[in-house]
Amino acid sequence: MILHITSRAEWNEAQVRGEYTAPSLQTEGFIHCSTEKQVAHVANAFYRGRNDLVLLNIDEARLKPGLKWEPPAGIPAPGISESDKFPHIFGPINLTAIASILDFVPDPVSGTFTYP
Repeated sequence: MILHITSRAEWNEAQVRGEYTAPSLQTEGFIHCSTEKQVAHVANAFYRGRNDLVLLNIDEARLKPGLKWEPPAGIPAPGISESDKFPHIFGPINLTAIASILDFVPDPVSGTFTYP
């Protein structure tokens, strides 16, 4: 299972379209994903202050577009090594690959994310 962080609004739009895309698919050629160990580090580095997020739990076996495990794109988030490999999806995600959706909100006191 791999994970993708997105907003509730973007997830709702994907359900209407019949597939999920992210802006990075146009700008970088792939959709950024994480493992359970990586996702909180990524969220704390790039999504601080957001309370509208969900985690898409993606079943790799049901995923139609290509999936590659690659080094971090750009400077790694704190807690992530340059040798870590991240799952990158090279096309829109078919909704049948989404196994579940979890609300992903930061701790109300510390403001930090943890994997639910």
